[in-house]
Amino acid sequence: MRVLITGANGHIGRRLIEHLSKESSVCAIVRSDRAAAALAASKAEEVRVLDYSDTEAITRAMSSCTHAVHLVGIIKESRETDFETAHVSTTRAFVKAAETCKLRQIIYLSILGAHENAVNRCHATKAEAEKLLMESTIPSTIFRVPMVLGEGDYASASLSRMARKKLSITFRAASLEQPIYVGDVVRAVRAALKLPESMGICDLAGPTSLSRRDLYRRAGFSGCLISLPLIIGTIAGFFLEKLSGNPPFTREMLGVLDHDDAVDSTLTYENLALTPTELSAMLARVVTK
Repeated sequence: MRVLITGANGHIGRRLIEHLSKESSVCAIVRSDRAAAALAASKAEEVRVLDYSDTEAITRAMSSCTHAVHLVGIIKESRETDFETAHVSTTRAFVKAAETCKLRQIIYLSILGAHENAVNRCHATKAEAEKLLMESTIPSTIFRVPMVLGEGDYASASLSRMARKKLSITFRAASLEQPIYVGDVVRAVRAALKLPESMGICDLAGPTSLSRRDLYRRAGFSGCLISLPLIIGTIAGFFLEKLSGNPPFTREMLGVLDHDDAVDSTLTYENLALTPTELSAMLARVVTK
């Protein structure tokens, strides 16, 4: 098996390379020399820098591969990239290349909340990318995931900082989170790659859904938490988008983070013969005091 991974420099991509390289050869695809440099010490057999929307370049990189894992995605737009480009254009080029190369299977990481009629453009474009894959001639497994927590990643570092504060402010603390351990995502991808048939679209989340407020408490936060209405963040996001090409958050990003995640992934885990990591064990691994 030779596996091509797009977005390979992200925290999930790096972990996938580490584990997949033990049993397969890996071709890592990134979009900048800086990202490639971050993989210099990885176990990827090959690292290529290319434009994710360049069908011909992807086809050349994919020509010797049997499987592919498509990880490209964003939750915040900037002047450099938008949801349509990051999700739809890249997936369209990816699918064309995969069909030309006659891959055996594609694994795609989508997001909980993806829906073709979604008001949020991140969710809507993710659903459009899913549709491109499901209509392709290449068998595809799509995992819709929530917040992914792993040792040393951005989300876990943010949660750790929150846990150490005496006073914190958040938007709609009642919003439901259902975090999944990054190791479980990696194991799910590895298991899916070995299946004789694709699984279609599946929810892949952690075993516990709880409010953001309760997640902070479980992570060790014992201070005062002020919950602001989402509309305040939406107004702030509007002005930040006008003032900066790369604002700290946007209205669409807040919509993604505010999505209530509460799904049953039991069947997904059963089909993969996996057991999810419990929330307490997950937090013990990723939250730094």
